[in-house]
Amino acid sequence: AGGAAGLSVDIALYPIDTIKTRLQSSAGFIRSGGFRGVYSGFFSMAAGSAPSAAAMFFSYELMKNILEPTAPEEYRPFIHVICACVGETCGSFVRNPFEVIKQRAQVETNRNIAVLWKETARTEGLKGFYRGYGKTIIRDIPFAVIEYPVWEYLKRKWSKYQDRPIESWQSAACGSLAGGLAAALTTPLDVLKTRVMLAERKSADASGNTFLVLRNIWEKQKFRGLFSGLVPRVTWISLGGGIYFGVYEWCKISFNKQTIV
Repeated sequence: AGGAAGLSVDIALYPIDTIKTRLQSSAGFIRSGGFRGVYSGFFSMAAGSAPSAAAMFFSYELMKNILEPTAPEEYRPFIHVICACVGETCGSFVRNPFEVIKQRAQVETNRNIAVLWKETARTEGLKGFYRGYGKTIIRDIPFAVIEYPVWEYLKRKWSKYQDRPIESWQSAACGSLAGGLAAALTTPLDVLKTRVMLAERKSADASGNTFLVLRNIWEKQKFRGLFSGLVPRVTWISLGGGIYFGVYEWCKISFNKQTIV
């Protein structure tokens, strides 16, 4: 269910992600490709999307099953925060190598994915594929801490209001609201991650020093730099949250029905 959800949203909304990445690039939107080749890096994303989302939801649901029975209902939001942190850490570990190549392909449209994979392996080794992993975690954990508890809270309230379990489209609506809120609040962390992943090897940004990279962005562009790509990011994740959680819930409901039958 998680794999289907991740692949569905990335296939549907990939061009918006490309535009967001180019807006955040230190080279600037036009020099990074503008609106040309918005599916650059698509196959790298597709290869990593399903397994990373599957790893995320597997670990998230596993932790929920372990922790929820041990705590009263009023502590559920804290349980969901812990589960989200574990889930995102696992999902990001699987996704990071594919994300590095995808983002480089999005701004270096004259080189294909195979060349980028080989060049990264040759010049940077395994470490190159995990460039920005720490920054991805710095971005994804706060994002997950906002998104997943809000999603669970909205689902629970809607279910109580109608006195029956929610349907997949209702989960999609809750996911869209939760994702949009989380996306807006964590945009500076997404810019940080993008700058580190796209930085020239041995440059100051490539060092991965969080405060140094954020200071460079602030000195050059102030708030405009920290929140670059805000509109496409919020649009992408709001729409994506609807697809992501809707497909996930639909798959879960379908699988459960088959199991009962």
